[in-house]
Amino acid sequence: MNSDIVDLRSFYSTPLGGIAAQSIGMALSSIWANVPNERLVGLGYALPWLDRLGVDAERVFAFMPATQGAVNWPPARPSATALVFDEELPLVDSSIDRMLLVHSLEHAENPRETLKEIWRVLSPAGRVVIVVPNRRGVWARFEHTPFGTGRPFSRSQLNELLRDANFTPAAWSEALLFPPSQRGFVLRSHRLLERVGRHFWPIFSGVVVVEAQKRLYQGVPVAARASRRVFVPVLSPGARPALR
Repeated sequence: MNSDIVDLRSFYSTPLGGIAAQSIGMALSSIWANVPNERLVGLGYALPWLDRLGVDAERVFAFMPATQGAVNWPPARPSATALVFDEELPLVDSSIDRMLLVHSLEHAENPRETLKEIWRVLSPAGRVVIVVPNRRGVWARFEHTPFGTGRPFSRSQLNELLRDANFTPAAWSEALLFPPSQRGFVLRSHRLLERVGRHFWPIFSGVVVVEAQKRLYQGVPVAARASRRVFVPVLSPGARPALR
């Protein structure tokens, strides 16, 4: 089951969603090196973190998968949002310095092809930062949060997938080391549970966070492929996409 844009916005407007965003933000900060004037793209639903992480960026885009839906962002400035297919990004080769994937890879139809497309658009020194539900964590077992949908990954599975797509994992982190509960006690003590969890049960974190660098050697030319997508004007009465 894919996360819908309405459900994602609703979750992050709740107390539990706000705390989850803080926890993931701390994990991202631990591996995120500031790169002035970089070109940054968030793929999936990265809005809770793009404003802070993209402060020094030359430009920031929010790419949202067609299966998820999109919202306008940023609200007070010209829109930097695009509705995309994650295997056919509307970018030229080597045009982006860093990509942040949140609520993205676990919903990809073919995660390997998605990563290969990200490899294509990243600059030679480009990096991808990925946040995915942890297969061993509690959050992946409950569907009342977006982390309980899609395909969870273990650290070893994510490592193998990245290496297969010509990325080298460089730094790891974790977040959501408290249970996904709306109870007041859990919400009030989440900082303590997070600190304790990092020491005693990091393997059971709710999400795995990894930064990986684009690998230039061992590259294999990819044969040109015909698009599998058919675009149909949404305002056409009774229009239905044709299958090829």
